[in-house]
Amino acid sequence: MFWEKKLAHWVDAVRANANVPARLVLWNGQQFDFGTFDAPRVTLRVNSAAAVPMLLEPSLDNLGEAYVKGKLDVEGRLPDVIEIGYALARGFVSTPSKLARVARHFTHSKASDKKAIQYHYDVSNAFYEQFLDPNMVYSCAYFENGDEDLATAQVKKLDHILTKIQLRPGHRLLDIGCGWGALVIRAAQQYGAQCVGVTLSQNQFDLATARVKAAGLQDKIEIRLQDYRDVDGVFDRITSVGMFEHVGRKNLSGYFGKINALLADDGVVMNHGITSTDPDSGETSHGGGEFIDKYVFPDGELPHISFAMQAMQQGGLEAFDVENLRRHYARTLALWTENFEDHAETIHGLVDEERFRIWRVYLAGCSYAFEHDDVAIYQIVGRKAGQLASGLPWSRRYMYDRASVCNATSAASAANEPVAPNVTALDQAANA
Repeated sequence: MFWEKKLAHWVDAVRANANVPARLVLWNGQQFDFGTFDAPRVTLRVNSAAAVPMLLEPSLDNLGEAYVKGKLDVEGRLPDVIEIGYALARGFVSTPSKLARVARHFTHSKASDKKAIQYHYDVSNAFYEQFLDPNMVYSCAYFENGDEDLATAQVKKLDHILTKIQLRPGHRLLDIGCGWGALVIRAAQQYGAQCVGVTLSQNQFDLATARVKAAGLQDKIEIRLQDYRDVDGVFDRITSVGMFEHVGRKNLSGYFGKINALLADDGVVMNHGITSTDPDSGETSHGGGEFIDKYVFPDGELPHISFAMQAMQQGGLEAFDVENLRRHYARTLALWTENFEDHAETIHGLVDEERFRIWRVYLAGCSYAFEHDDVAIYQIVGRKAGQLASGLPWSRRYMYDRASVCNATSAASAANEPVAPNVTALDQAANA
């Protein structure tokens, strides 16, 4: 009876603050509506009194944990569920998260980073296949026109990156955090590059290696199960896509310094990564960052773009082009969410109930966060600091003219360079 009264007062407060089209159903069948509406878009079913304290302090962390642990069930379209979760958090989490303005201190040793990466990426390749594109590109896609399907947008993203760095036949390319190999395979097939891809994920290493072999590109691509800090050599081009979020804020200048040490004097680097929209590099709002750290990305840290740029300069690199792709990631995540929902039955058979719930709200929640500027994502193109300004292109036009790169690759082929198969070999290898 005590909890019912507390909840009744809380529901009255929700109604007073906002007209939320949701219904609360308690374990004893009692119902409360959060506003005036013809029909609720979302129903929150409280399975036991153990969920009540989390509802009374409805941070995204508390709401997410209640759902993940089965204390709370939700009914309705997932985007509506996330929108109402944010509405409750905004209305009732009056004090900032205890971590919201404090930079957390993680070890980020090679051992701890490997453990964190494998926790996230080694769920199973079959799991990721259910919601990613056929080439399994697990990063923000690039919607050149806005109407592309996911597979097309991901290939365009690969080309956008490789054109931005002016990749040419014979260039030696290092891809830090190479995932399942899509970027290095595209770089070798279509741009004639010699590539090294490194990952800490055993599952990614295994499948990327198999895909390289299936595409007949063993002479052009080497996949390594290796920490980027252990890489040696000199590379004409370096890419890092969706990896620097794992580095840690205090380590960013060293991370960029390592890239600087590996980069040829006239080389080009591109860092593609998620950033905080808090100018002080704090966590994402309303407890979202705490939920992600606890259940999705252990030890992940997001810097503000200004912090990343400063660390890049401290590492001896000059940024000469910066592009915000926030709207592109909101769209990418929305499509991943749709795929996840469409394949929910299969995914249920691949993971336990808790992990299924974690990923279900994580993908949809991140789409909302990018859409509403809670987080951002930037591509930063750079080179060694102190180079002559005359070495830079006069405009950004070259980034959108992939034909010039392909013509250069065709010229190399005419000079008896081997011609690689089309990118569809990625798809064939995935199904092999």
